[in-house]
Amino acid sequence: MPSLLASVRAAASRLSPHEVLEKAEQPLAIALVANSNSGYADMEDFLVLPETPPERRREILKTLHRNGDAGNPDRFDLVLYEQGLPCPINAFTFYRNDPERTMSDILRERNELALPLARRFDVFRKPVVDRIIQAVARENALFALATALPNVVPSLLELPWAVGEFASDTAFLTINQVRMAFLIGAATGGEVGYLEQKVQIATIVGGAFGWRTLARELVGKIPFGGGLIPKGAIAYAGTYVVGKGLERINRFGGNYSSHERREHFNSAFERGKAVVEVLLAGLKHRNAAKG
Repeated sequence: MPSLLASVRAAASRLSPHEVLEKAEQPLAIALVANSNSGYADMEDFLVLPETPPERRREILKTLHRNGDAGNPDRFDLVLYEQGLPCPINAFTFYRNDPERTMSDILRERNELALPLARRFDVFRKPVVDRIIQAVARENALFALATALPNVVPSLLELPWAVGEFASDTAFLTINQVRMAFLIGAATGGEVGYLEQKVQIATIVGGAFGWRTLARELVGKIPFGGGLIPKGAIAYAGTYVVGKGLERINRFGGNYSSHERREHFNSAFERGKAVVEVLLAGLKHRNAAKG
């Protein structure tokens, strides 16, 4: 445990919640193009939910600019066109009856805007948080596999960050979950930082979300030498459970019950096995190519 905590502290010193928050709070200018006032109103209501408090609504609307309005900025971070209008290649169509498609298109093509969009616009929070949780769970599964494969040096080239050497897999998984806490806090409009999120970080480091207990129970049911897929799937599922707990705390102010955590873990473990099979094939292919 002392070596684990030392490794976590060393890795944490290289993480910057300030950079995460700075990215999430970057200014945005969004252009709206429609052929009627009702078309503009539909797009504005999509981005700024009608139940948004008036003061916050007025502030957010300052980032939205109707086509042709006086004083519009020279450049925009994002351009939305009303469905039915010809949409240029670098812009996006607002599908009035399928807003999830609009969000999916934007997040797929403009992933760098995910955090600032989620922090400002409530409608983007769930899809962005889902993407964060799935991405970090995949990273942890990849690391768990890479450290277990013989003759494979864990490559961080496929991971979006690198924090040096670790005393164990658990240290990497833990600090990556702390990074996930910063990202989810930023995406949900909350405070970001070690002090600001000290309770969340303490529960991650201490395993209070309960995923390690669930993992031990699961490992006990796997025959000795059960293989790499369960190892990676456990890392995936444990990280997923932590992420869902962080989402619940940041968005709704409460945590899941032990029964709910168990259900999330079991379903994520099954999904994780499929993810790990793909990752394992990729790592083995890379190892063979190097050999």
